[in-house]
Amino acid sequence: MNTTLNTSMPGALTRFQDAFAQALRSTETAPATEIAALGAQPAFAVYRNTVMKGCIDALQANFPAVERLVGEEWFRAAAAVYVREHLPAEPTLLRYGAAFADFLSRFEPAAELTYLPDVARLDYLWTEAHTAPDATALAADTIAQLAPEALGGAVLQPHPAARWAWFADAPIYTIWSRNRSEGTPDGDIDWRPEGALLTRARDAVEWIALDAAGCALLDACAAGGTLAAAAQAALEAQPDADLAQLMSSLLEAGAFGSVLATT
Repeated sequence: MNTTLNTSMPGALTRFQDAFAQALRSTETAPATEIAALGAQPAFAVYRNTVMKGCIDALQANFPAVERLVGEEWFRAAAAVYVREHLPAEPTLLRYGAAFADFLSRFEPAAELTYLPDVARLDYLWTEAHTAPDATALAADTIAQLAPEALGGAVLQPHPAARWAWFADAPIYTIWSRNRSEGTPDGDIDWRPEGALLTRARDAVEWIALDAAGCALLDACAAGGTLAAAAQAALEAQPDADLAQLMSSLLEAGAFGSVLATT
């Protein structure tokens, strides 16, 4: 059977690709004219199932904390729905699932699991930290060498692998970190706002809890603000913040990649 695509007409390739992707998503709709012959072949169903399984497996690998919270059966059923809506946008599946957290926030079976989308966001931040470019973390000694009059005007640039988030409605970091590790989660959870910082300044992704001041400071640094402006943002978010201790924790975690001294 001849299934050769005629690409001489403008838009033919795009129409073929769109039809092919749609056929991969659904077994209920007849394949569009552009791939009718291809879709009718028994091997296409095998290919569709292989693609679906590969995508679901990738999501399961990329969102282990979510899967642990809901169980494998629930997760894979939800992932199958997600895959039909969001086929991979790039050849590698290493970063697949960028919209999974938003999907969970509107996925009706997860409506009562209000914390689940944010847990998924932290899982995906782990993936982003893991796949970010390698870079040396800024050492505390480098900051110490700045003249006092230059310190406030310095711009600290976050490390390429640094990711952080503040969750005002739930202890997402505690829930996530307990379910990201291999151990058995135990103990009561204090239901309060939490933040998280994930870094990969060394060989592996590491994470620490981060308060509102820390998140605000990193937000300001990422926006190009000076250290003085970042410190002010931190105090506005958390007036009782210990800035010296906060900076020490961030530098130790490898949150910064470089410093620009302004004049």
